[in-house]
Amino acid sequence: MRKHIKNILLAVFTLSVSLVFSQKKSNDTINTGVIDVVKPYTPTISDAFKVKETPSLDDETTQAKKEIKYTVFSFPVASTFTPAKGKAATVDKVKPVKLYDNYATLGVGTYTTILGELYLNHAISRTESVGGYVNYHSSEGGIEGVSFDDNFLNSKMNVNYASRLRDMSWNVEGGFQLQNYNWYGVPESQIIAAQTNGIRVDHSFFGAHVGGDISFEDTYINSGSLFFRRFGDNQGSGENNFVLKAKVDVPINDMEISTDVVIDYISGSFDRGYNTSDELKYGNFQLGISPTYQLKQDDLTLNLGVSLFYLRDNIATKSKIYLYPNVKATYRLVNDVLIAYGGIQGNLIQNTYYGFANENPFVSPTLEVSPTDQLYNAYVGLKGKVTSNVSYNVSGRYIADRSKALFKTNVIKNLSPQTDYDYGNSFGMVYDNVKTIGVSGEINVDVNRNFKLALRGETFSYTTDDEAEAWNLPDFKGSLFLDYQISKQWFAGANLFYVGERKDILEFEGSFIPTTFTPVTLDSYFDANAHVGYHVNDQLSVFAKANNIANKAYQRWQNVPVQSAQFLAGATYKFDF
Repeated sequence: MRKHIKNILLAVFTLSVSLVFSQKKSNDTINTGVIDVVKPYTPTISDAFKVKETPSLDDETTQAKKEIKYTVFSFPVASTFTPAKGKAATVDKVKPVKLYDNYATLGVGTYTTILGELYLNHAISRTESVGGYVNYHSSEGGIEGVSFDDNFLNSKMNVNYASRLRDMSWNVEGGFQLQNYNWYGVPESQIIAAQTNGIRVDHSFFGAHVGGDISFEDTYINSGSLFFRRFGDNQGSGENNFVLKAKVDVPINDMEISTDVVIDYISGSFDRGYNTSDELKYGNFQLGISPTYQLKQDDLTLNLGVSLFYLRDNIATKSKIYLYPNVKATYRLVNDVLIAYGGIQGNLIQNTYYGFANENPFVSPTLEVSPTDQLYNAYVGLKGKVTSNVSYNVSGRYIADRSKALFKTNVIKNLSPQTDYDYGNSFGMVYDNVKTIGVSGEINVDVNRNFKLALRGETFSYTTDDEAEAWNLPDFKGSLFLDYQISKQWFAGANLFYVGERKDILEFEGSFIPTTFTPVTLDSYFDANAHVGYHVNDQLSVFAKANNIANKAYQRWQNVPVQSAQFLAGATYKFDF
């Protein structure tokens, strides 16, 4: 039986092989033939059929691919390559600049000008230090066309002690000041009379002050300061000013209200008034509280607050309450590129004889001194950075002041002069309600660490109630500051100032009432200053300065020309104890 089965399987295998080879052979041969077309084929709709999306194919070429099996023979290969060890790139180290705690400067120049500065600072321990400075600037004058002494002196000295502890830091200071100026701005029409009467135009100021401040860490009382100044002159005038300030955080529920507190006391007197020989006194007491709440949300920062002041006029024995808005806001429109800001604030400004004399040293010792009620100072602006090196700030403001102090030339007492400042060569104060509209813009450019430039311009428009003009207030102010470190040794810089026109007036004493003339327009002026210096070594530097390069004896105040072109050279020495 097994023999028959074996023969049957062999026959079947032989037949299968024969059929396969015969099929492959028939496929390799194309038979030729003739097709007779009886008529053209005309298809009908019934002949059409729908093609399936996935048709079934019965072509032998679509048979499944045969599985291929392969192996990879791998064997190790010897390598003689040895990679070099990595090494960090070296950076050229710059020698650190030696910083000194003290310096001294001395310079001399035209108009017999002497400039001196001395700054000292010494660390007693890690937490204590003591220091001080002395500043001296004088000139013998010699302005062309001036008939009286025009020399000046401005000197001051200050000493201080500071202590920095873990939870607080504090310091105390004290100093003296001595100034000397002259009422040399006598109008041409009064020169002969002034010389005939032998007037003495010197006017000296002196002052002394003591003060201190303290700041705390992690307490509700953030900081505080105390200041007292005594100021007077050689004409019998005297003024005392005491100021106490504190900044505290007042917790209310879950909020903290930042509160500024100020106590400002002033008392002073002049030997006489300008139109009277009676003693002139002034003085008041101010208490101010300014609470502010800060709200931050995303790119918006909003400070909401008010300022409340109590004023006691000690001369008139009257009291009054003042309430001002205190609101500020900033909003980042485009990160640091475009920041909008604005606010509206008010303040009770304490005017002082010291402040007036430092702004205009040609005032007479017969001033009316009273505070200014600034109802509001509203402003809006845009600031930001154009690039990482260029920043800008553009703003506009509207200010309303009651009893704003204005400098005005005193009446010329040509009929009965009694003092050395009665010839139109001094200035007094008048007060008026003034509204100011101002637009300003500034741009700061840091080209690199060695070159910096700042440009600023402001334009103003004034409206007054009683006075004909806003006396001696400019309609435009502009400035340009440039600082250039040329090389390691050489440095240079420049300061340029432009001040627009101002208005003043001339009044002559008449038989019955003063005769008022047409307001005088003071020309605008341009003041260019430049300096250049050379570092001889880390401690010694030499420099040269040129002031008022345009060589114009312009008038900052009426009939008071300034020195023309001035040149000064000197040296600065830095040292340690």
